Amino acid sequence: MTLYEAELVVARRETAADGVLALALRHPGGEPLPAWEPGAHIDVVLGPGLERQYSLCGDPADRGVWRIAVLHEADGRGGSAYVHGELGLGDTVRVRGPRNHFRLEPSARYRFVAGGIGITPVLPMLAAAERAGAEWSLLYGGRTRNTMAFAAEVERYGDRVALVPEDESGPLDLASVLDDVPEGTLVYCCGPEPLLDAVEARCPAGALRVERFRPRARTEAGGDAFEVVLARSGRTLTVPPDVSVLDAVRGAGVEVLYSCTEGTCGTCETDVLEGVPDHRDSVLSDQERAAGETMLICVSRCRGRRLVLDL
Repeated sequence: MTLYEAELVVARRETAADGVLALALRHPGGEPLPAWEPGAHIDVVLGPGLERQYSLCGDPADRGVWRIAVLHEADGRGGSAYVHGELGLGDTVRVRGPRNHFRLEPSARYRFVAGGIGITPVLPMLAAAERAGAEWSLLYGGRTRNTMAFAAEVERYGDRVALVPEDESGPLDLASVLDDVPEGTLVYCCGPEPLLDAVEARCPAGALRVERFRPRARTEAGGDAFEVVLARSGRTLTVPPDVSVLDAVRGAGVEVLYSCTEGTCGTCETDVLEGVPDHRDSVLSDQERAAGETMLICVSRCRGRRLVLDL
């Protein structure tokens, strides 16, 4: 799949909350940007070796700008520090995308749970659910009210939204929204890993959709060697136990897109033509894993001796 890639201009730079910066990116020539749906994210290339993924949190109907929000993480790996400290109004930044592994599926009922900066992919979902006439509610938690980005935007929906600053109200009461989920309701959650774990523990089977900022804890390590056939390149490679498919492919001189190398961003998702992947990512849904039609080659391996990939 060919993704849109371009240099975009920072058209607006606003404080969305304490420690959270909202950026509006537009094409320098005013060209419309590609369409996207709630849950989508883009890759932002901040410099050599500095590429990050940010959810689109604006209005999908506005093809003139893409809005993202970036939390300044003091102990991060440099991406948020660069955005907050170096990326100014009128500067250009390279972007690629959009991709969507957190798509809002049609439903008559939704329950949304967001923690901290996890509100960003949920924002356009609320508007979409509202337009569709669905029944929905949002439980949104943060450390303090001042750190909760876009609080005013979500509060306009009235009593369907519960804003829960921890310093005022304590931790999120997940039981209030998850212990009586009617059949057919979809639950969407984004936020820090402890929140995702707690929601997963309470949510009915099949109802939950999540997006992770960090990789799911994995118990798998290494694995047997196997062959990877690159169908378009006409190459057959051996992937040793201690080498990822991504590293083996790149080591053979085949260029592929990748970013996080942790199985969270979806950049290296690759079509599987034959064979059964051993999925170790934090992106694909249970249904996508069962289908086995794609895999994240930065972390996933092979259940067997041979994979044929569309590379």
